Amino acid sequence: MGKTTFVDLIRHGEPEGGPRFRGHLDDPLSARGFEQMRAALAPGETPDRVLPSPLRRCRDFAEELARLADRPLTIEPDFCEISFGDWEGHTLDEIQQSDGERLAAFWRDAEQHPPPNGEELGAFHERVARAWDRWSGELRDEHVLVVGHGGVIRMILARVLDIAPARAMGRLQVPYACRTRLRLDDSEHGRLVALVEHGVRS
Repeated sequence: MGKTTFVDLIRHGEPEGGPRFRGHLDDPLSARGFEQMRAALAPGETPDRVLPSPLRRCRDFAEELARLADRPLTIEPDFCEISFGDWEGHTLDEIQQSDGERLAAFWRDAEQHPPPNGEELGAFHERVARAWDRWSGELRDEHVLVVGHGGVIRMILARVLDIAPARAMGRLQVPYACRTRLRLDDSEHGRLVALVEHGVRS
């Protein structure tokens, strides 16, 4: 008999201070951000396991959910967001004004044009894929919630869908509280992984 695991990847909601390039900055969720995260889950929905990034904009909601639902929580350091280097803490408008050409080059091809003093995309993809491979190899017949970042979700999708990390980084929209569902089916013929859902719940 085959087993099916569902993994929901949910991006954090809006942090305090509003939209900006945060990367490794550890701003907490705003009140609106918590509302966005709660709305991303169906009423009464309780995953079997919660795997958040260590950064507060992911971890705080994950800890609340795990506590209220009495479910195990494991913080995954490799699900931390990419470092945006010198851009961290600045808004999109600020970076477009001060470093617009480099920003445009980053979104066209982040592999060749990393943020100034930021993390290389290849290294970022490698650490996220390593954590994904480890966890997905262990999970069986569960409903798992990964609370992460836009970049992390893009890198997991790059791994699962076998697309170039730079394309995933530049061409996949992952807004606040976006929910991405992956289905992992195990059978005697091996494992199949499929993208089932991607978007913000209305």
